Amino acid sequence: MWRCRGGRLRRWAVLALLPLVYLPGTASAGPAPARPNIILILADDIGAEAVGAYGGESYRTPQIDRLAADGLRFEHGHAQPLCTPSRVKIMTGQYNFRNYRHFGHLDPGETTFAHLLREAGYSTAVAGKWQLFDNRFEDIQGSLPAGAGFEDYLVWQLTSAQRGSRYWAPLLDHNGAVTQHGAEAFGPALVNDFVLRYIEAHRDSPFLLYYPMLLPHAPWVTTPDMRDDTVDEQARFAAMVAYMDKLVGRVRATVEASGLAQNTLILFIGDNGTGRDIRSRYLGESVRGAKGRTLNTGTRVPFIAWGPGLVSPGRVSDSLVNLNDVLPTLLEAAGLVSPAAYPGDGVSLLDELRGAGEIARRNIFIHYEPRWPTSRPARYAFDRRWKLYEGGGFYDMRADPLERRSLAPGDLDREGLVAYRALQARIRSMPGELQDSGLWWPPVGLVLVVLALFLVTLVFWGGAKLLARLHSHGGSP
Repeated sequence: MWRCRGGRLRRWAVLALLPLVYLPGTASAGPAPARPNIILILADDIGAEAVGAYGGESYRTPQIDRLAADGLRFEHGHAQPLCTPSRVKIMTGQYNFRNYRHFGHLDPGETTFAHLLREAGYSTAVAGKWQLFDNRFEDIQGSLPAGAGFEDYLVWQLTSAQRGSRYWAPLLDHNGAVTQHGAEAFGPALVNDFVLRYIEAHRDSPFLLYYPMLLPHAPWVTTPDMRDDTVDEQARFAAMVAYMDKLVGRVRATVEASGLAQNTLILFIGDNGTGRDIRSRYLGESVRGAKGRTLNTGTRVPFIAWGPGLVSPGRVSDSLVNLNDVLPTLLEAAGLVSPAAYPGDGVSLLDELRGAGEIARRNIFIHYEPRWPTSRPARYAFDRRWKLYEGGGFYDMRADPLERRSLAPGDLDREGLVAYRALQARIRSMPGELQDSGLWWPPVGLVLVVLALFLVTLVFWGGAKLLARLHSHGGSP
């Protein structure tokens, strides 16, 4: 839910005003322009370095590359370093300090792009990874798809109890009906089939289709196009990326075959950087994935827009953009204006999509508090070259991409000093603060259970090893 000076507005009050607030920006005596269909594809764990259009050399991504070549590719598109913070951010258009409190959780009081477009007459659906209702650490309940504004859904991990497999023999939930599919069923293919059917069934009315893909997140598995179980994890990841690319191509092909291309906007974005186990060739160098980390490779993701009737084709943008910008872009594309309660964390990219020039943004601010045991929180700002952390740490990302050597202000040249002061001013201007500057740990009860299980495992392992030694020596000590 959005905050304003008058306090926390209730969602029902905001939505009640939508018929009055969400009108086309200008009156016209002629017929209103057709509202575009919107397909938002959010890939799971893939950084920009893994996509050919960005300079990636390790994986086959011809369909995504073609989407970029025929549309607009943002060179500097950024997400949060981890999945749930990114999903909450993209769906609400807000910085994490406003509404992110738990991993695997979307506050049921939040207003999403699905709420807003649905109230404006759009059909809404989500297909893929949900993971916004509960988590394995805390006794909380967040949002289900219907409560988040989606009329139709096919999702994996609606709840932690429904976690199951997302890949082979997947456990999927379709509008409340849970199905355990057979061993030969592949979850990403089933979800993609649902997406294609939805597009074909909604040719005559505007729709929002949110497609948070299951691929290419760990565990690294084979795909229907590569069933060799003997290959290593790197080869499996390559196969998963290739299959993801194929599924994206099927979405575009279905839009075109359905006659919807001139009035459909497709966005393809990554939710965070590539997994840390993966190394990729990028512009001639080996790059390790940085999911969960605040390095540039942890947040820089593919950010591509396509739509023959909406996006001026064949361009590369140098604008600094991030997930906050998606919600206001979708609203303006639909002929809507942002509610007065929206805090303005993002800006619409629609003019840039149309070819009217790049947005005037000097830097990006990120508040990152993942509530996940292996990721350290931070608040920081960066431009295309320089990065400054709140509380210290200033880096030249070109010369030092792994951020191994912090630069002192006294050692900077004029360009570096100007950047330092601008980033410092940006951080100081941002509200919010970190609740915990160290690594987050689960509640004490869960920690004790995990510790107990570890000790039991250690005892049994040690006992088994001792018995094996006794057996090998034929007696007792």
